[in-house]
Amino acid sequence: MIFSKGALTKIKVQNLSKGTGSNSKSTTQSLSTLAHDFTNFKQSNNSNKNNNKNKNTTIATLVQSRNIVGISHAIDKRVYKWAQSVMPPISKTEQIALGSGTIGFDRDIFSGSPSLQHLIKTYQPKISPEEQAFLDEKVSHLCELLNDHDVSMQKDFTKEAWDYMRNERFFGMKIPKEWGGLGFSTHAVSQVLAKLATQCFDANATVAVPNSLGPGELLARYGTDEQKQYFLPRLADGTLIPCFGLTGPHSGSDATSLIGSDCVVEMRDGELGVCASFKKRYITLAPIAGVVGLGLNLKDPHGLLGDKGSEGFTVALLERDHPGLRMGKRHMPLNAAFMNGTVEGEDVWIPMSMILGGQERCGFGWNMFVECLAEGRGVSLPAGSIGAARGVASAVGAYARVRKQFRVPIAEFGGIQEALASAGSDGLITIAGGDLMNAIVDNHEAPMVISSVMKQNCTERGRRIVEKGMDIAAGSAICRGNNNYIGNAYMSLPIAITVEGANIMTRSFQIIGQGLTRCHPHMLDLITSLQAPKSAEKEAVDKFVKQFHKIVGHGLTNFAQSLTRGIGSTFSTKMRSKKAYRDGDKLLEYHEKQLLRLSANFALTADLCFTLGGSLKFEELLMGRLADALGAIYLGYATLHHYHRRRGIDGLEALTEHAMLRLEKEAQDALYAASNNFPGVLGPVASTVMKMGCFPLGNMTRPYKEPSDTLTKEVSKLMTTPSEIRGFFQEGIYMTPPGSDAVHQVSDLIRAVPICVEADQIASRIRKEKRQPTTEEAEKIAKADALRDVLVQVDVFEHLTTEEAMDGYVRPALLGTEERLAHLERKRFVEQGHGQAA
Repeated sequence: MIFSKGALTKIKVQNLSKGTGSNSKSTTQSLSTLAHDFTNFKQSNNSNKNNNKNKNTTIATLVQSRNIVGISHAIDKRVYKWAQSVMPPISKTEQIALGSGTIGFDRDIFSGSPSLQHLIKTYQPKISPEEQAFLDEKVSHLCELLNDHDVSMQKDFTKEAWDYMRNERFFGMKIPKEWGGLGFSTHAVSQVLAKLATQCFDANATVAVPNSLGPGELLARYGTDEQKQYFLPRLADGTLIPCFGLTGPHSGSDATSLIGSDCVVEMRDGELGVCASFKKRYITLAPIAGVVGLGLNLKDPHGLLGDKGSEGFTVALLERDHPGLRMGKRHMPLNAAFMNGTVEGEDVWIPMSMILGGQERCGFGWNMFVECLAEGRGVSLPAGSIGAARGVASAVGAYARVRKQFRVPIAEFGGIQEALASAGSDGLITIAGGDLMNAIVDNHEAPMVISSVMKQNCTERGRRIVEKGMDIAAGSAICRGNNNYIGNAYMSLPIAITVEGANIMTRSFQIIGQGLTRCHPHMLDLITSLQAPKSAEKEAVDKFVKQFHKIVGHGLTNFAQSLTRGIGSTFSTKMRSKKAYRDGDKLLEYHEKQLLRLSANFALTADLCFTLGGSLKFEELLMGRLADALGAIYLGYATLHHYHRRRGIDGLEALTEHAMLRLEKEAQDALYAASNNFPGVLGPVASTVMKMGCFPLGNMTRPYKEPSDTLTKEVSKLMTTPSEIRGFFQEGIYMTPPGSDAVHQVSDLIRAVPICVEADQIASRIRKEKRQPTTEEAEKIAKADALRDVLVQVDVFEHLTTEEAMDGYVRPALLGTEERLAHLERKRFVEQGHGQAA
């Protein structure tokens, strides 16, 4: 029983008053019972208090927990709102770009732990027997038809050359066989373009365009059945030569902005179409193209598209005689001869059937462009640099052995050796990067970031290679004519550097701008959460917090890996023998560890970029340095991938070592510069964290140096004497057939090397032995001297212009001389016929 305190007192009083007289016993019993009940009450009351206390504690805990959760969620929401404020909204175009193309090995680098074994197992560049036969026969014959000097002077190919390119499907290499094309692999197309570049850069550019942005490949992927049936066979057999009109006067490197290239959806005479006005420039092949793929910014103010298609970047297909279309005017890019010009039109009516892919593909141009751009940027443009690398290494390397100064081949001069070794290792890097990129694309991937790295890095290295070649060949490189095998390449590489986004823009904005957003393991999901609508804010906050924690964890992991790998790589570098590279297995093992260390350093730095928020896009100096580091790391892995595939070539270890040392130094220097100049309010903190992770022991943990002079001399010697390295560089370059009477400076230089080397060895031996040469020895020395005399000659011309060739023509400066002499009494220092001073 349970009683209240008042009730208990009342019972006591009543029972006591009843307890006198005969009822005392009963009263005692009542009191006993009451005491028992009171004891029960106390026990029950204490128990109840304990239960209430426990309940109150639980309730308090729950309330406290809810308060903490609420506070935590409020904090998360505030951080989320702050992040939204510093992260600018992503435009529809940017969203499409982020969703286009693919990611792969570039993401692995951003993770901090890429795998060389994955590259080796996954990507193998291959050439089929059919493709190799085309290279050996068709491409070689086209090269025979092309005189590079004549092409540059005439600013066009002969009709025979044009017809041959058409008949042999040079413009349809990527078009599937079912439509009459060759259906070649990306690697085969790259090899064709590189070989053409060794003979004529203008041919390289001319064949490259139809086999990248086309629009043949766009048609094969996205065209309607009717469009495919009409255009693809005509593109494959060269009836129609294509071009792609994208860049305008105000677009610059932002080609997809489409400023001044607008079209509006209209209905005319019951037919749906667009009315377009556009002004395009820098369009390769436009002056002779039969069809142009035209990039337009489509608007649909009246909603005529309905639910089929949308506004935005749209591609139209216009044939050359389309009403209102103007094509034919030419630009003159430096001294290049390839066709390049304008595409213009005002109020041009374009039926919906001429939109690439039909109405359903209106607004889909960005997706088309980005997915196909990987091949143009990552394959076609680097192929020109690959051709330049092979040509310079083969021909200039030979020239350095043939050419003598002070009775010594210039190949023995230290300055020449330094330039040659640099060109050689840059050449290997470019070739290796191209091989890997080709295999990636042939694996049905379209990596936008890697393609940008390839375009920027390889065209820049190609320019440096040719500049080194120009420095070595000197006077013979600047005098134009049939004997000049490098001058036109020297003038063409800067053009490639500006194509599809100038390298400055690609390096300082595009590579890391795209890479950090697309390739970071957690960045894209975090950005997506920040773009969520208000109605989905709760879920977006949760997603944001989750990704933020992952980013922090990713940064801590990369910090730890940077620290441990940095110390380990420093120790292994200090202890490494200078000749360790001669063991191929040790070469691979050592450099893979260095690349893993640098990848962790790069990934940590990428994580620290989050301290900048949306202002990162304005920190182009930082992004440029990170692009340098990313490029060096990717190309380092490509070089090791190449060595693994091609090992067995005598001398490849030395060349690979030279290339890897330079790449590691490039990455290290770029990261160190970034750590010294990290921008933003939190820049000092980020800089400190970066230095602690990347360079924990200061200068001691920056162990990478330029190649030693001994290694440089070894590489140079491999490039200037008969060796398997010379054979490696000569793969895929055009040479005239043995015994041919045709004059071809590159072929003649290459074939002269063993003759000149043998003659120099004989001359050295007889000097040491202090004797006269034998008859046979004298003949070999004389043959080499005769070759040298021919091969160092440069072209001279009676006249350089049509006007100079006219009868009676006198150069203006000479006319002036005659006029001035006419007023002088003494006409010359020595009178003719007298033999003495006047």
